[in-house]
Amino acid sequence: MTDTATNEQLAVATPQKNQLDERGLLRYGKMLIDGQWVDAVSGQTFAAIYPGTGATIANVASGDSADVALAAQAARRAFDSGPWPKMNGSERAKLLWKVADLMEQNIEELAELETLNNGKPLLESLRVDLPQSIACFRYFAGWSGKVMGQTIEPEARANALCYTLREPVGVCGQIIPWNFPIQMAAWKIAPALACGNTVVIKPAEQTSLSILRLGELMMEAGLPNGVVNIITGFGATAGAALVEHPEVDKIAFTGSVEVGKAIMRSAANTLKKVTLELGGKSPNIVFADSNLELAAKYALSGIFFNQGQMCTAGSRIMIERSARDQFMEVLTARAKKMTVGDPLNMKTRMGSLISQEQMERVLGYIEKGKQAGAALVAGGERVGSQGYFVQPTVFDEVQHEMEIAQEEIFGPVASVITFEDVNDALRIANGTRFGLAAGIWTNDIKKALTFAKNVHAGTVWVNTYNMTDNALPFGGYKESGIGRELGPAALEMYTHSKTVWVELG
Repeated sequence: MTDTATNEQLAVATPQKNQLDERGLLRYGKMLIDGQWVDAVSGQTFAAIYPGTGATIANVASGDSADVALAAQAARRAFDSGPWPKMNGSERAKLLWKVADLMEQNIEELAELETLNNGKPLLESLRVDLPQSIACFRYFAGWSGKVMGQTIEPEARANALCYTLREPVGVCGQIIPWNFPIQMAAWKIAPALACGNTVVIKPAEQTSLSILRLGELMMEAGLPNGVVNIITGFGATAGAALVEHPEVDKIAFTGSVEVGKAIMRSAANTLKKVTLELGGKSPNIVFADSNLELAAKYALSGIFFNQGQMCTAGSRIMIERSARDQFMEVLTARAKKMTVGDPLNMKTRMGSLISQEQMERVLGYIEKGKQAGAALVAGGERVGSQGYFVQPTVFDEVQHEMEIAQEEIFGPVASVITFEDVNDALRIANGTRFGLAAGIWTNDIKKALTFAKNVHAGTVWVNTYNMTDNALPFGGYKESGIGRELGPAALEMYTHSKTVWVELG
């Protein structure tokens, strides 16, 4: 890791919009509690790192249980007795739309913060992550005031009026990952607010900066104090305290399976409502009757987009045996042409991994693949000595039982597996503990629909890969999670159903 960045370095790396403090670091670092920007009660901070160089770019407040308690109490007051519960849906919609407008007006700054703190290519932050996040706020703004119950005729008595209400859960604790910081924050904040809840959100400790700037914009939009609170800190302290706090009614978490299981165990003590979006080991299945050139192109983007740091990454590329040689020739040639580069350069298509720890994890799995007998046909090495860059890597001749075909690597490592027919493809596809996403490439509609029906995955793409939309539910089967985000399904995650019986006789 390099030393703290100097003023001169940051002047090159960051545009003027990203304000610097007197030390030459980015000014974002205080937490948002009850409408005020505050330091941690302990006074402790931690370093925000630019993964492209390993340099420190900001000092961020290190929150713990004391800060979580203040934020949870602020969110409870805002939900119970502040102006927020008195607002109707149309008023909340206007505020959410205003947040989206302000994000759009500051899109370049937000994208630059995202890349500086995450290491993903600036092009992706600016053209993919931010536009989709803005659209998410607008989509759920449209749902404010439209979350409806039903009128139901009771079976036992005719002379009664019975109906249901959908009511907000209350204080929502939200813990977001580092791979898509601002987009995952939007996925959670927007539906929660649309339904009338209040929020305490904890960004990943690796990527707090764009979420803190988003907090400023939400306050500028006019959200009442305490409606959204941002606690920065580590999972073992701030995250665990958020899950345990009795004033928090719901936890929404995106991250690893192991942490998700720990959250479920802890949340059981207070019977919190829990939604979990966890890991994946998604199969991207290519049949011989498909467009092999197009399938190879999408297969590579499916695993190497965001440096493979995606829960939906198509890390298991499965090819039908009769087309294997032709497909591998195209796939390998394309993979070898891919390069990594400076994340802040708009021409870069592959940036850095998030951290030294993650880079070492990925390189460790690459070594395991070699030792297990898989054939390394592209990449496999670290790039440079500064920052956390790894070559796009492809293993061929991977066996279904190998560790690199079973465990989520969360990096730019593709495992190519050969299969014989539809039944064999389904057996392999369903043969992991995960069930988040799957892709199939074929010109046979019967084959595609049969596969889509029988694969254990929350999302299935046919002749495309990694497409999402704010109107479509997203989530997984098995150890890939519980509940759904996005679309109307997300509204159920942030509301309770109440039954009302009115006796008329």
